[in-house]
Amino acid sequence: MNDPFDLVSPLDFRYIPASRQKAYAAILSENARVAFQARVEAALVHALAKQKVCSLAVAREVAQAAKGIRAREVYAEEKRIAHDVRALVNCLKRRVSKKSAAFIHFGATSYDIVDTANALRYQAAVREIVLPALLELETELLRLAKRHAGLSQIGRTHGQHAEPITFGFFLANYVERLGSRILLIQETALGLEGKFSGAVGAYNALTLSVPDPLRLERDIMNELGLQCSPVSSQVVPPESVEDLLHAMVSAFTVLANLADDFRNLQRTEIGEIAEAFGSRQVGSSTMPHKRNPLNFENVKSFYKQFMPRMVSVYLDGISEHQRDLTNSASQRFLPEMFVALSLSAERLTKVLRNLMVDEESMQAHLQESAHLIAAEPLYILLARHGHPDAHETARRLSMKARQDGCSVLEAAQAERSLYPFLKKFSSRETGLLKDPVKYTGLSRQKALQVCRRWTGELKKNGLL
Repeated sequence: MNDPFDLVSPLDFRYIPASRQKAYAAILSENARVAFQARVEAALVHALAKQKVCSLAVAREVAQAAKGIRAREVYAEEKRIAHDVRALVNCLKRRVSKKSAAFIHFGATSYDIVDTANALRYQAAVREIVLPALLELETELLRLAKRHAGLSQIGRTHGQHAEPITFGFFLANYVERLGSRILLIQETALGLEGKFSGAVGAYNALTLSVPDPLRLERDIMNELGLQCSPVSSQVVPPESVEDLLHAMVSAFTVLANLADDFRNLQRTEIGEIAEAFGSRQVGSSTMPHKRNPLNFENVKSFYKQFMPRMVSVYLDGISEHQRDLTNSASQRFLPEMFVALSLSAERLTKVLRNLMVDEESMQAHLQESAHLIAAEPLYILLARHGHPDAHETARRLSMKARQDGCSVLEAAQAERSLYPFLKKFSSRETGLLKDPVKYTGLSRQKALQVCRRWTGELKKNGLL
């Protein structure tokens, strides 16, 4: 076996855990790419047998041969003839009788095989790797959001203290965003398309080969569980793959935003949450006291590397006339996007399972701004009780409170002109201004509502 540290991609030697290597390799490795293409070749022969072009015995022989194909064998043949798909075909032909060999790749062009196999492989990657990883993360977010639905936290906008929310409400926003991406990834994966229409997409060779070329194409796609492209050139229209990759990259954006928010909440001067830190873990090569948010930062770093690859996906959508080769190299890197998204989701799940939530720190930050955050409810209540310029009054009072070190309510009570309005306030309204940390609106209710809805949605779609 080769030393893994002789490999080039950090995904292989650094980031994919040993326990997960087989799962990733089964679908996204080069051996897997060859195996999926061989599976498409076998599906073609089976469809030919359905139209009596060959026998079922031939189809079974080819299917059995397809199961044993390995990349090393195909690459050796490609080195001899300089064509990757024809190399696969030649390797398959060597494994079967002459009678069966005649029907391998019969009426097909390379991208009948390549595009269809890619769609099949990406669908499998979503089903077996991407969705399970994202669902684990969503489940952990649901657990935390419900657990902390009522835990008060200062809301922040523009990096400044704003109004109180709850930590559960903060998390529920990510439950919603990630949940919508999970459903979109599922939908777009199911919408992946294959084709079997020949060299320019017009079924030219197939009209000489089989009684019903359109039925042959449908039979192949039905056997593989793929949508059949309504029309194609030599390649499948790229939009179905673009839609899936867009869904994945937008999910990656949610993960990166979550990681960024949590990294900032772990700042020394905030310290409201923290990654768990191992007893032997080192935070810095020179500063022994450091406890860095390395996992959150890793996810953000992965996002910076893989999100821009969506540009290549869109560029690959342009193919001159019926076909060119400008996407042939770039598309070979697409499996890495499935790996990167899944690894990032798995990393975040692991961190959230052991997340340290400092409730005391959250309450301390709330109290730090308690004398000022009453400005909004004061403005709303003054306006409700008839004050003609409530916003400006509350703004001016908040400036005075900041300057004098008193609360906004105390500043308001010191102004005789506001007496007629303040006396209209109910005891509940006055109590809220005295203790504005309770001014969390519908944070708790909304957090629980979002959690209930997404638990139901994921169950309805067979994901939980």
